[in-house]
Amino acid sequence: MSVFNGDIRKLAKANTDFRREILTNACSQVVLMCLQPGEDIGEETHAGNDQLLVLVKGKGEVRLDGSASAVDKGSLVSVPAGTRHNLVNTGSKPIHLYTVYAPPETAPGTVHATRAEAMAAGHPKKKKKPHVERKSNALGESA
Repeated sequence: MSVFNGDIRKLAKANTDFRREILTNACSQVVLMCLQPGEDIGEETHAGNDQLLVLVKGKGEVRLDGSASAVDKGSLVSVPAGTRHNLVNTGSKPIHLYTVYAPPETAPGTVHATRAEAMAAGHPKKKKKPHVERKSNALGESA
């Protein structure tokens, strides 16, 4: 198990790599990302991983199963396992974010300086979307 106690926002703002893994434990992982203007993560689906995207700088558009919405500094996006998703930088400055995977998605020590480097390494990986039963709360909203 890795132990970490640091300023994640400061680390994310300073990161200029497209993808940089900084922490991997048995059940979770933290990855820093930086998207240049016009760049996107690449549409992907993680069949067995939940993912949280936290934007610390910049603005863009997130697409979840075909539905698009605006995101900016301070946005938290929850991507349940099996959800087709993408994040696009629609601004004029880089997006800086960190993402949490549970369980881990990327090999410990992974660093991709550019999106092209990540694509050459096989990221994002297109995975078949499993059937995920969504539960509702007492108000009939998705839980």
